[in-house]
Amino acid sequence: MITEKAPGKLYIAGEYAVVENGYPAILVALDQFVTCTIKESAREMGQIFSRQYHNDQLLWRRMGDQMVVDKRDNPFSYILSAIRVTEEYARQFERELRIYDLQIDSQLDSQNGRKYGLGSSAAVTVATVKALCRFYNLPVSKDEIFKLAAIAHFEVQGNGSLGDVAASVYGGWISYHSFDRQWLAQQRKYLDIKSLVDLPWPDLKIESLHAPANLELLIGWTGKPASTSQLVDKISLFKARQQAEYHRFLDESKACIQRMVDGFHHQDLEKIKREIRYNRDLLKQLGNNSGVDIETPVLNQLCQIAERFGGAAKTSGAGGGDCGIVAIDHQADFRGVLKSWAKNHIEQLPLNVHFIADVKRQVQERLPLK
Repeated sequence: MITEKAPGKLYIAGEYAVVENGYPAILVALDQFVTCTIKESAREMGQIFSRQYHNDQLLWRRMGDQMVVDKRDNPFSYILSAIRVTEEYARQFERELRIYDLQIDSQLDSQNGRKYGLGSSAAVTVATVKALCRFYNLPVSKDEIFKLAAIAHFEVQGNGSLGDVAASVYGGWISYHSFDRQWLAQQRKYLDIKSLVDLPWPDLKIESLHAPANLELLIGWTGKPASTSQLVDKISLFKARQQAEYHRFLDESKACIQRMVDGFHHQDLEKIKREIRYNRDLLKQLGNNSGVDIETPVLNQLCQIAERFGGAAKTSGAGGGDCGIVAIDHQADFRGVLKSWAKNHIEQLPLNVHFIADVKRQVQERLPLK
């Protein structure tokens, strides 16, 4: 039996701009996980079971090297895409494809199914790719896992920056520059998957960051889930109608993230906090100009409370609900923030930054090939 896990994530800064090729964002991986367990099946049918999808299960079989699913309509699109892409990669290493049972468990949503906005689709894709790479004994690095998971995720979603995939793969704090997804879609038609994974991807840059020792990260949840795709669609309309204003936002966001990364490099918490506030202002202005409610009244309240105690706060992700983040000195009265949030029905998510060992991943568990 093989078990792999992938952490959830939150955006710290750079939202919306990061969907454009080469534009940066800062994300953090968190210690809530999607776990994928695989064991070989003794039957002619395999099953995929997920508590994430109301304890539903999916039966499948092999027809040659193809996976044939017994249900046409299923909620397992990201898992199935991760399986297809990773097995395509495994075939290039001359691995014989086998039948197995796969189970998914997720901590990224609440017990009653409420969405926290922690990137569950990215984490389930990454966990599945990692588990299958071990199952098929594939020597892969974080870079290769990222590219396989990014291909699988993109082939389902068709848009997005894939920053959440990067956070789930690399862990910790990262600076992420999005790659050219149109190039990926084009090359996917002509290149075998190993050649595609081995190539440098245009504009892609992922850098691990070291947070200042005195930085305390607080996460507040508004209780209102947001639809990222709908919000991004509205911003796309603004981009088409007001190109000059949109490009001004992109340039200012890029400069802001570059200054914030410099703050990480120099362990300068005050500089990081200053740029978080500046990024918040940029996003509020984008929301006002586009008519998109990025910073809702509850998120505004979350931020104002944090600012009263010396923290720098902003929305996380697309906004419109979900989470807000706060960077605050650990010697400040951050417990005062949490008490005030609780009085105003803002839930603290007691999560920590999750780090992943930065080593070339040679598979430790060797399985006999049939």
